[in-house]
Amino acid sequence: MEIKEIISHYIDESSQTLFVTFRILTDSDDEIRNDQIEINEVSELAYDYILNESLEFGEDEYNEEYIERISIYEDDVVSFLNEYYLIYPDRLPKSELF
Repeated sequence: MEIKEIISHYIDESSQTLFVTFRILTDSDDEIRNDQIEINEVSELAYDYILNESLEFGEDEYNEEYIERISIYEDDVVSFLNEYYLIYPDRLPKSELF
C-alpha cells in the first residue's frame, strides 16, 4: 500500500483532527479514500511539524516559493500517511466512488 496522491487535507483545530482525502496506487481515478486522524497520532509518529506549517493563501500565493512550500508540505503528509498505514493497516479506509 502506498499513497498515490493527496486530493485534499486540512487540520480542524477545534476537533484536533487531520482530515484527508487520497488515493493509493491500486485505486482508479474514480475512487477516493477519506480518513480522519487524531492530531495526537500525528505527533506520536514525529510528524508534528506538519501541524505547524502555515499555508495561508496570500496575495502572491502562486509564486514559485509558495508552490515549492506546498509541494514539500504535501510530500510530508504523504510520508506520514504511508508510515501510519504501514503501522496500522487495519485503519486504511475503504475506497469510495468519486
